[in-house]
Amino acid sequence: MSESNRTPEDAAARRAVRPVICYPDDGLPPVDIEAYRSVRASASKMSEVIVPARDARAFHVPAGHFFRITSVEGPQVGDLNLWNAANLAERFFSGKTRALHGTHVGVGDRLWSCLPYLRPIATVVADTLAWYGTDPYGGRVHDVIGTRCDPYTHRLLSGGTYHHCCHSNLTRALAAETGLPLDQAELHVHDVLNVFMCTGFTADTGQYFMKASPVRPGDYLEFFAEIDLLGALSACPGGDCSSEHSSDTAPCFPLKVEVFRPKAGSLQDWSSPAVNSYDRTHGTK
Repeated sequence: MSESNRTPEDAAARRAVRPVICYPDDGLPPVDIEAYRSVRASASKMSEVIVPARDARAFHVPAGHFFRITSVEGPQVGDLNLWNAANLAERFFSGKTRALHGTHVGVGDRLWSCLPYLRPIATVVADTLAWYGTDPYGGRVHDVIGTRCDPYTHRLLSGGTYHHCCHSNLTRALAAETGLPLDQAELHVHDVLNVFMCTGFTADTGQYFMKASPVRPGDYLEFFAEIDLLGALSACPGGDCSSEHSSDTAPCFPLKVEVFRPKAGSLQDWSSPAVNSYDRTHGTK
């Protein structure tokens, strides 16, 4: 055995060292789910967007409103992007959301925006798949692990061309909504929240896996918009992701996005969170 592969005598002791949570969440602003639910109870529907299978659509959610993503015809996962509606540079930061809340999000977790803004932009307030928990393979739903299926990785791995990957779908949707050229819109597309997707890491190789989503028609994930949001949702060409990404053969179905307006006066004690207060001097003063 080479020196580099030799197991040290204290290997067991090293492995037995207890882990430390990188970002303890007890320092985060508290989330009052019951207050959100109270406001939601009297909210009324103001708009609806149907996202076609293997395509994407954009939608707007004013601050203080709710939006719901629903499976409407069959098991289908969706890739979600969110931006500050007035500033596309501020967008959903899946990596920091993962660091703060874990690999998968649920009720009470927040979606955070990128640096230097780093503030909650949406809060998960309802999830009909909360019952799923963690399965025997370590799979859970609504992950912030994966990126999004894209034509570049498809080309890298297979040599082929596929235009209905979620990255391309989101690019087209953002371009259509904003009027940006495709090449400029693409630069704003970012790592996603994989809505309804069931994923985890294999215990032996540590590889990212997907499996058939437990989502069924009528299931939904609902959010409260903490700031004015522009969103885009792609109905993934993998369908329920039980077999492969980027497929023209996997059964795929539409998704529905609904926006709900709160009753006048019901948000008197709420205000949109300010951007992060760090002074951005980075040690130069």
